[in-house]
Amino acid sequence: QVKLVESGGGSAQAGGSLRLSCVGAGYTYNSHCAGWFRQVPGKAREGVALIARNGSTSYVDSVKGRFTISKDMAKNTLNLQMNSLKAEDTGMYYCAADSDPRCVEFRRWGQGTQVTVSS
Repeated sequence: QVKLVESGGGSAQAGGSLRLSCVGAGYTYNSHCAGWFRQVPGKAREGVALIARNGSTSYVDSVKGRFTISKDMAKNTLNLQMNSLKAEDTGMYYCAADSDPRCVEFRRWGQGTQVTVSS
């Protein structure tokens, strides 16, 4: 059974760092895109960072220069390094993979990991 299993969430102070990981159990990150999304209660899910098959990356403006997405093909792991955290980074973070060629729709999702940043 294919699963995306996230880890690394938790609490941090503003200005601190966290690193999220998402292991693909029975899955390798070789689709068009993989990414990290976050959701806050009452708000729509937001794409935070994407990484394409060729390694190119994109970020939502609010995290540019602070977050870095990467993938380790040998370990079947998608990572999100989050530095200089802000209170507004708080939310449930989900990894996603197995996208369509336009990297718009994702067929596989992790269960989510909570990130809480206190100011």
